[in-house]
Amino acid sequence: MKEQQLFDYLLMLADSALIMSQRLSEWNGHGPGLEEDIALTNITLDLLGQARYLYQYAAAIQNQNDTTLQATEDSLAYLRDAQEYKNVLLAELPNGHWGVTIMKLFFLVQWQQIVYERLVGGRDQSLSAIAEKALKETAYHVRWSGEWLKRLGDGTVESHAKMEDALEELWPYTGEMFHPAFYEEQFFGKESNRIFDEMKSVWMQKIKAVLNEATLTLPFQDIWMQKGGKTGVHTEHLGYILAEMQFLQRAYPGCEW
Repeated sequence: MKEQQLFDYLLMLADSALIMSQRLSEWNGHGPGLEEDIALTNITLDLLGQARYLYQYAAAIQNQNDTTLQATEDSLAYLRDAQEYKNVLLAELPNGHWGVTIMKLFFLVQWQQIVYERLVGGRDQSLSAIAEKALKETAYHVRWSGEWLKRLGDGTVESHAKMEDALEELWPYTGEMFHPAFYEEQFFGKESNRIFDEMKSVWMQKIKAVLNEATLTLPFQDIWMQKGGKTGVHTEHLGYILAEMQFLQRAYPGCEW
């Protein structure tokens, strides 16, 4: 396994967790209730923690290849430009109303859970350990967001309509998660297509089950899907996220988490 492909793959996972965490942090103090506010804040911190472990491993790989870089989790998170980020596009989309946030979170954490389950049994022991720890948190994220999705979808006429709209809005961004970038193909090797097809199949089964309970209609699956985030092609939203997130580090170099 080439270290560059592992490095890129680590960045994709870390960036997706970090950007989603940053988006969710916008809800801090603005949730529909105190309990929901605290729960979502805890999920935000969990995603940030996952990103940190992945960045730390990525920095170690980069420093091993070039000792002059002195990469850290902070430099990888705060000192890269938008085109260097590899997060899936879904993570950077605006929060919208509470239902949009719940739908987006459920799609992403369900994907994370399946990916981490795959990595636990992988050949890279360091990544396997990170995935094993993250799985304990992700199981709660999936359960919490899934329960809220069912509550809103199978709620009032208004909440159901809003969740249908959220589903239609976000669905075109779900395909990218199972469309391997070139570094993912090299990371997983000859079996990459089979592996991604299997992960997509499992994800679809889990998504369908929850959407059915939420009385929501699954969109037509063969629609055109957005992609590009994994290779640095992003929406205009990411630039605004980074401008806010990176300001302190760029204004006062050397700050640490």
